[in-house]
Amino acid sequence: MYQRAVSASPPAKPQRIAKLLARAGVASRREIERMIEERRIAVHGVPLETPATLVASLHGVTVDGQPVEAPRPARLFLFHKPNGVLVTERDPKGRPTIYDRLPADLPRVVPVGRLDLNTEGLLLLTTDGGLKRQLELPATGVERAYRARAYGAVSQEQLESLIEGVEIDGVRYGPIDANLERRTGANVWIELILTEGKNREVRRVLEHLGLKVSRLIRTRYGPFVLGDLPVGAVGEVRQHDLVVFRQALTKGKQSDAAIAVEPRAEPKSAAPRTEKRFSSPVRLRAKSGAGSEPVEGRVKRGMAAKPTRASTSSTAMEDAAPKPARPKRRPGWAKPKPRPKPGGRRK
Repeated sequence: MYQRAVSASPPAKPQRIAKLLARAGVASRREIERMIEERRIAVHGVPLETPATLVASLHGVTVDGQPVEAPRPARLFLFHKPNGVLVTERDPKGRPTIYDRLPADLPRVVPVGRLDLNTEGLLLLTTDGGLKRQLELPATGVERAYRARAYGAVSQEQLESLIEGVEIDGVRYGPIDANLERRTGANVWIELILTEGKNREVRRVLEHLGLKVSRLIRTRYGPFVLGDLPVGAVGEVRQHDLVVFRQALTKGKQSDAAIAVEPRAEPKSAAPRTEKRFSSPVRLRAKSGAGSEPVEGRVKRGMAAKPTRASTSSTAMEDAAPKPARPKRRPGWAKPKPRPKPGGRRK
């Protein structure tokens, strides 16, 4: 009986340990370098002293004494970033970050690029550091699309001049495909498509044209579109779509098909959200009569005051309680005279 010879796979090429750990989703490269300086990462029990250490695999690598699992298939998420949220892991000033808004059951993810504090819209999150770098590099030519609302006047000819690039304060910005969408009073809506994504690039370029940006929304990153994803929601790209995209990106091709996602369902273990049905307490009064006292109740917004079950039970208890005796009449009070019967004479 013949057996097919199995050729041994070539040994893996050694790589920097920070790169492998980032690809495994442990942390970003900067964070891993900081962890190495703190002697929190070890190989076969020996703490590392430099992030330039080369390893062929993560076998024997531990972080805070815990072994590191082998890298899993990359995952990509779409997040609708709200306005006023920072794209960082922690903020010294205590301002809210995206990690405060992400679901608790989400794996450890790193953002692809960044959005300013006052910029909203599409933000990609991935578990793979290699995919993150691949999407961020200007050499890959991945397009980013924005919609900007700005105050001021600008012509389409001025916007078309950005296709040649522009230099502002010694910083060179690459080609930008800008189009005037519409005018709304003193404001204009502009669509911009670029492939670099430098720090505050869109705002600085539009300010160079005499405009003041009041709202900026990222609507697309490569083939991944914001679509109808609600603000603060997260959706995951299907593995098939992600594999096809990475293959096309490796070959230097750009996909024209837009990829949208559905919001992730909340985990079943999460406590259901309760809506506030009532407003502040108001004073209601029980049955009219002597001895009645005001009771506490609540009313729905926009509806007339109506006693609740709690207030009804309180009223019943008050009715059952003994009422104080009426005061005796003082002498000299006039009594009502009887009315005469019809057809009769008064006596």
